[in-house]
Amino acid sequence: MRALVYGDVDLNLIDGSAVWAQGMVQALARAGCAVTFVLKAPIRTGRLVDPLRDLPGVTVHSPHATGRIAAQVPLPPRWAATVLSELDEAEPFDLVVVRGRRLAAKLAAGRLAGRLWTYLTDIPQAAGDMTHRDAAELGRVADASRLLLCQTEELRGFLEAAVPAASGKAVLFPPVVAVPDGIEPAPRDGGPLRLVYTGKFAPRWNTLEMTRLPARLAARGVDAELHMVGDKIHDDPDDASYAGRMGAALSASGVVAHGGRSRAEAMAITAGCDVGVSWRHPSLDASLELSTKLLECGLLGVPVVLNRTPMHERLFGADYPLFAATEDDVVDVLAALDPPRLARAAERCRAAAEGYTLDAAAGRLRRYLAQVFPAPSLGRKIRVGVAGHDLKFFTRLLDYLKSHPDVEVRVDHWSALKAHDPAKGEALLDWADVIICEWCGPNALWYAERKRPGQRLVVRLHRFELYADWPKRLDIDAVDQVVCVSPHYRDLTLERTGWPAEKVTVIPNWVDDDQLDRPKLAGAEHHLGMIGIAPSRKRLDLALDVVAELRRDDPRFTLFVKSKLPWDYWWIWQKADERAHYEKAFRRIRRDPLLSGGVVFDPYGRDVAAWLRRIGWVLSTSDDESFHLAPAEGMASGAVPALLDWPGADTIYDRRWIHAGPKAMAAEIAASVSTGRWEHDRLDARDQVRGAYGLDEVCHRYLDLVAGARTVVAPGIG
Repeated sequence: MRALVYGDVDLNLIDGSAVWAQGMVQALARAGCAVTFVLKAPIRTGRLVDPLRDLPGVTVHSPHATGRIAAQVPLPPRWAATVLSELDEAEPFDLVVVRGRRLAAKLAAGRLAGRLWTYLTDIPQAAGDMTHRDAAELGRVADASRLLLCQTEELRGFLEAAVPAASGKAVLFPPVVAVPDGIEPAPRDGGPLRLVYTGKFAPRWNTLEMTRLPARLAARGVDAELHMVGDKIHDDPDDASYAGRMGAALSASGVVAHGGRSRAEAMAITAGCDVGVSWRHPSLDASLELSTKLLECGLLGVPVVLNRTPMHERLFGADYPLFAATEDDVVDVLAALDPPRLARAAERCRAAAEGYTLDAAAGRLRRYLAQVFPAPSLGRKIRVGVAGHDLKFFTRLLDYLKSHPDVEVRVDHWSALKAHDPAKGEALLDWADVIICEWCGPNALWYAERKRPGQRLVVRLHRFELYADWPKRLDIDAVDQVVCVSPHYRDLTLERTGWPAEKVTVIPNWVDDDQLDRPKLAGAEHHLGMIGIAPSRKRLDLALDVVAELRRDDPRFTLFVKSKLPWDYWWIWQKADERAHYEKAFRRIRRDPLLSGGVVFDPYGRDVAAWLRRIGWVLSTSDDESFHLAPAEGMASGAVPALLDWPGADTIYDRRWIHAGPKAMAAEIAASVSTGRWEHDRLDARDQVRGAYGLDEVCHRYLDLVAGARTVVAPGIG
């Protein structure tokens, strides 16, 4: 793969963004890409660029050095977008990795759209700061991006909630830490306590306050020195004197200023110190980004003093001994350091940093490359047409088929169930080798009447159509395969239609197991989840029975409902029996003491993967379902499914997850949590769903189908 990389980053200055650029190029090269890295600014020092020039398969392109940009100034986003587009026009790239929101917004409307792997950090990171204009611009960036690279799980979840188009595209790409050969932690020599800070000098990074630490520790009887590496002093618009005071403080007693250094030199200095200092202003506690210097210190065996935040607790543990909130806290923590505490903190930091090595980053990128660029496997080209009015259940399968090098795809998107442009359909008939009709509706009837000899027709049938009259009117002789999502609905289809058994096969719904597999939040084992409560056959009332039963003994159990509300569906709310069902359920939620504070309604949205992080159990209390994807999505997230025995449930899900009634379901949930079995159960469920309904598995089955396999065996779980 040919990768083009550009960051809105000045590699003359060492800071987190410059370290990102270096790590991204190194990781892509190690993952097997030929990388062209474009520089934003004329190079004044090669300390960050020179190591990249020496990498095999890496080309460093300087628009200034080649004369493409005459002015010796950093590229503004508009110029950078032009440079990247011109390079791609001369020799196209397979993927384009960019960092910088303004640049990404400009590229989203150009020739690179669809190939962007966009790394976003310079965005609002709190819901109150995200304006409609921000969300709209980020939505356009997400639409134009093949992947959105997020530094942390927290940032990914926030982005998906704020920008629906990010769901399914947001993947993790944490900071990359590469320790050069020969750099090892230095043993303690009995001298002064050596503190170290590397990076930019800025007010919210507390770097001015850090320079007071040696003197304050001396007053406590602790001989200490602070080593500071960097040459980028922030100009604070709110404090014109800051830069001067910060520069002067670098000469304070006990402060050793090393100036700007190469990354290898900075890491060698860090390795020779005892404790890193990354204590910041409280305004940064809600940051969704992770400091690279924490990870560098960890790999070098140097523990770090830092703020206590949920992200840091997840990384280092709630009992990590070097958390500090104020300058006084920092002094107290450092003054109380003894060898055992220092060793314990160093081990925590080292363990936390192990997942952020260059090898780990390269492995992560290899997985993403394999997903985005599947390997050829058919030995020939197949032209596939997809026709339907609503493709929401087919989106990821469509993405896979479009990305496969042996498949060409065109879509005939009907504007409504019965609204169609015949000219588009005729063009697709003239072109396609295989036509897939999503839904067995008017689209399937239209194509079955007109398919040409030798052309294959596949129809995907859902529960909705089975009880309408379209299947009865379908010319089954013109159809090569009908796809149902479960064995039970295959049996019902054969029973209701009389179609030949060899024409009807089972390929299950897909579950995006990679996207859904995210770390659980604390307390998830006591959280029940329900996705979708309309219409009434979803049986919210039975889910309330389950949570009420659990809360008799343990009020920590809570039901979280992620759904549109029934009155959001006019066709449901106009029915008296439907309204009565929900009025009774909501009245009970208000009045039942067992349910008080025990039911939470979350808004409908595509951010299901982030929402599932808090959920330990996903309920399916329906009267009937064709497949019911929610429990499978829960399993992929590491939650345990809990189902009532609706018809066909045991052909899709393992019997161990199916219960005779609400009381039996509640008893099993309580037993799993109280005996400590929940962790084992959830991992078992996750392994089951990956093998049966994982996205890759289902995509391969559809590839076999379009290639001509007439019998597709779907093992399922049940």
